[in-house]
Amino acid sequence: MFSGNAVILEPAKPVDGPVLSNLLELYIHDLSDVFALEIREDGRFGYEKLPLYWSEPDHRFPFLIRCDGRIAGFALVTRGSPVTTDPDDFDLSEFFVARRYRRSGVGREAAFQLWNRHAVRWIVRVSEANVGGCNFWTKTIAEYTGQTPTPSSHPGRLHPWRVFAFDSASK
Repeated sequence: MFSGNAVILEPAKPVDGPVLSNLLELYIHDLSDVFALEIREDGRFGYEKLPLYWSEPDHRFPFLIRCDGRIAGFALVTRGSPVTTDPDDFDLSEFFVARRYRRSGVGREAAFQLWNRHAVRWIVRVSEANVGGCNFWTKTIAEYTGQTPTPSSHPGRLHPWRVFAFDSASK
């Protein structure tokens, strides 16, 4: 576990855009093991949707994860999910914890804080090729809900998605 260090999930502000952009590069680099992602000519992977988190504040919610005051990761959430028809579902679009903080409880605690912050129906999607991510979300969602999750499978561009759906309003 994270040995008592404080984990804080804080809403990101536009001034945090460069920090999120840098963290997204680390996240996408990690995902390049699963997806055939190419580095652009400027040496970055890029994340074209990041500006939308500042221009669509009613539908997109960026967060920074801190552990003991230090940046440890991020979460990007959207209202509406590409795998459901309910426009009010909250979709955990991207979630990243820096390697130093993995397997320490930081990701679990940040996810719990996120789900407790918004009492809604949550959709968590993870590529079925991302075995570590599938294991993390299965375990974390089971612990949060107190039930063994029953994910569904949805087609993805390159790999099928494992999709978890649960309601945090009952917590």
